[in-house]
Amino acid sequence: MKTSKPWTWVPSLYFAEGLPYIAVTVLAIEIYMQLGLTDAEVTFYTSWLYLPWVIKPFWSPFLDLYKTKRWWITAMQLLLGAAFAGVAFTIQASWWLQGSICFFWMMAFSSATHDVAADGFYMMGLNQHDQAFFVGIRSTFYRLSMIVGKGVLIMIAGVLQVMFRYQIKFSWSLIFYGLTGLFMAFYLYHNYILPRPKEDIDHKEKRQAKAILYEFLMTFDTFFKKKQRFAAIAFMLFFRLPEALLNPVSQLFLQARPGKGGLGLSPQEFGLVNGTVGVVGLLAGGVIGGLLASRDGLKRWLWPMTCAITIPNIAYVYLAYAMPENLMTINACVFFENFGYGFGFSAYMLFMIYFSQGQHKTSHYALCTGFMALSMMLPGLFAGALAQVVGYRMFFIIVMLSCLLPFAVASFLDIDPHFGKKDVEEDV
Repeated sequence: MKTSKPWTWVPSLYFAEGLPYIAVTVLAIEIYMQLGLTDAEVTFYTSWLYLPWVIKPFWSPFLDLYKTKRWWITAMQLLLGAAFAGVAFTIQASWWLQGSICFFWMMAFSSATHDVAADGFYMMGLNQHDQAFFVGIRSTFYRLSMIVGKGVLIMIAGVLQVMFRYQIKFSWSLIFYGLTGLFMAFYLYHNYILPRPKEDIDHKEKRQAKAILYEFLMTFDTFFKKKQRFAAIAFMLFFRLPEALLNPVSQLFLQARPGKGGLGLSPQEFGLVNGTVGVVGLLAGGVIGGLLASRDGLKRWLWPMTCAITIPNIAYVYLAYAMPENLMTINACVFFENFGYGFGFSAYMLFMIYFSQGQHKTSHYALCTGFMALSMMLPGLFAGALAQVVGYRMFFIIVMLSCLLPFAVASFLDIDPHFGKKDVEEDV
């Protein structure tokens, strides 16, 4: 096998994994908002882009039938580069909406497939010790891509729009051509540097489609025979309901004109507030939540985490009514909400691991991630339309009322008190 030090490919691989996801879920909203689509249209079109992550568990087993995980990684990076180029080209055409949506769909499916291949390759390309060591490194670089995508790129787009006298389409075209070049570089680099593990064999030596299909059906069958399956599915679908409603609309609210009820932030200001301060809050909340859960167990922190993922949403009620002009105040509110979400989301992730325990745990966890994506997709489809009808102020009040549902679904869970606690042996 080709030997490459993990430091040469793990950081770049997971940075490349995060950027397309941010482009699909954040930059697409930003572009369509700036180009004049209504809130209802923006959230409806962009929420459908979650679909590849929803159905990812259904096609991911069949990737083993053709080529290797390494091949899928480099092929998807090449395809992602083409998708970025497609958006850059079509965004300036008269049919910009149809063309860009087509390539955003291409980007979403390629990104979801890249996720599957990268995570599988990570397990093959590293030994058990290195897997444990680099799990934090891969998370760090994935989150770094969030800061670059949600913060830096939007800020650069804002600067370009000022430089080119608010030629919005041209500015975003330059951004996406830049991303095209970056992913061409990722393709060339990873095609050279990625190791060739013995386990990552060609499809000819692997199982047939019939065997994989049978195993998938058995996995599906055992998933829906698990204890508290209905409570678990309800939890996975509704625990994040307030955030699923808030997430797309908050981006629109922060940048909407004051006459429309928004705060009127410029792209540069929004990139700082949401893409930098907000992401830092999200990461800090996630780290602290993970540490506390590992110390005391998931059950001990379930209710505090449920409070954390819901109550901080009141920050947007304050912003909508107070309409502060001070950027520090806005930063503090966004940080508070994101910190709470990051802290509370730890319970969601840990429960998916808990529910996936037993036979077929990897496949069951993949199905859980499908429900996770669905939980963001469905509310997002109508969130913008609701905000458009009732206004931002009433919308955020409705978000607060929806916070009752996470408490309801969490109350039905039966969790082992010891799950999540770090073993004494691990501390030694």
